[in-house]
Amino acid sequence: MKDDLTARAHTWLTEDPDPDTRTELAQLIESGDVKELEARFSGTLQFGTAGLRGELGAGPMRMNRTVVIRAAAGLAAHLKKHGNENGLVVIGYDARHKSKDFARDTAAVMTGAGLRAAVLPRPLPTPVLAFAIRHLGAVAGVEVTASHNPPRDNGYKVYLGDGSQIVPPADAEIAAEIEAIGSLLDVPRPDTGWETLDDAVLDAYLARTDAVLAAGSPRTARTVYTAMHGVGKDTLLAAFARAGFPTPDLVAEQADPDPDFPTVAFPNPEEPGAMDLAFAKASETDPDLIIANDPDADRCAVAVKDDKGWRMLSGDEVGSLLATHLVTRGAHGTFAESIVSSSLLGRIAEKAGLPYEETLTGFKWIARVEGLRFGYEEALGYCVDPEGVRDKDGITAALLITELASGLKEQGRTLTDLLDDIAVEHGLHATDQLSVRVEDLSIIAGAMERLREHPPTELAGLPITKAEDLTRGTDRLPPTDGLRYTLTGARVIVRPSGTEPKLKCYLEVVIPVAGHTDLPTARTRATALLATIKQDLSAAAGI
Repeated sequence: MKDDLTARAHTWLTEDPDPDTRTELAQLIESGDVKELEARFSGTLQFGTAGLRGELGAGPMRMNRTVVIRAAAGLAAHLKKHGNENGLVVIGYDARHKSKDFARDTAAVMTGAGLRAAVLPRPLPTPVLAFAIRHLGAVAGVEVTASHNPPRDNGYKVYLGDGSQIVPPADAEIAAEIEAIGSLLDVPRPDTGWETLDDAVLDAYLARTDAVLAAGSPRTARTVYTAMHGVGKDTLLAAFARAGFPTPDLVAEQADPDPDFPTVAFPNPEEPGAMDLAFAKASETDPDLIIANDPDADRCAVAVKDDKGWRMLSGDEVGSLLATHLVTRGAHGTFAESIVSSSLLGRIAEKAGLPYEETLTGFKWIARVEGLRFGYEEALGYCVDPEGVRDKDGITAALLITELASGLKEQGRTLTDLLDDIAVEHGLHATDQLSVRVEDLSIIAGAMERLREHPPTELAGLPITKAEDLTRGTDRLPPTDGLRYTLTGARVIVRPSGTEPKLKCYLEVVIPVAGHTDLPTARTRATALLATIKQDLSAAAGI
């Protein structure tokens, strides 16, 4: 076993084009670290609907240049098999470790395969890449990013020519092409031949952001902004200046790209502590709201001031605010969300007489909804301009929420006031999440198995009126690994994360509200119910 493992490691070493990972692997072989070699060579990093994502390092179970070159060669083969022999592939990247190298390798592979390749001029937000695909008439796009994952990770996100992320069967077809790649030495990788784009594509993206805002709308709201050590700052500042908003006050410690993310444990606005520096800045400058992007700026977080200080709005709260704002502006088209997001969007759409759709988790599904006008997901993702970007976009979402805050400010009101109005009109929709990060993925599999074999019959004293195993699909949804429980006045969805080693449980309770004076009682009731549901579900899943 050890000899076979060492032989596979030596074979990998001979093909590895990266001196950093070659040195790393050579040291592992020399030290005889069987446990670590087994972790690196126990399989291959799987290409799926999220593309690739994983920890940086040597070996087929890590993100590295060898894995990326194979993925690019598989994508190129897939594109050519589907009649795109001379098509353009546009490539973007963030500021993480190795991102620029992975982007260059992808461009070299595409060029060597006879396709045309164009690389964005520097690290830019993922939405700029998503926009560039259709703007440039590309047959595919690649974004090198691990979004809000830990510093040690990187990833590889693939879009096809419609500007949306890949979905089945394309992911499986590309994975099969990757599997068919022989020696890496047989993959042509010229040193030149692709184009490095100039700022014209960024300028076109910024020009498109004009479509997000209403002509003549108030632009007075003051913001504090953090880029969370990512690539969002320059693009967001340019978009805000173009729109005529006051220049955001920056969280200086997090303003510029830094792949080590030194001020946060996880570079995700949802994680505890990630927004602390933004809150401190806001206490100095007293803005109308706080805006945060995740490191690749496709997500947008919002914080507001209440009687206890600054607090983060949930993704569902921001989704309902944006939807209400668009309805007020007379929006036409379909509102859509993933199944893990609050059912409130459906009520807002129904009241406005607009079509509404639920999809599986991820913007790869939301962006494909026919006639989409607005789509969102509770994990801080919002598509507010699907004609421009068929994906979540943290820049345009920031523009739209700041326009809404500006209009309310002119009336002497706040985002919190509007949330109260929404709760009175549609019922209080309170959401929470039980999220468990694991080192051992078998813990997640065990929890899902336990819930399938011994499903709960009630949670927090609320009877479960319907239990669905989503692996079987529904009349509206294709199969996915998930469980959905409908309770009297509540809903729970349990699923493994598609991008992180996490089990995620999404909780919602809905409480009717007669008037504004009933809101405090309703919120207290909702908080207690959510806490008990979380407790009972945790016990049922054994986590």
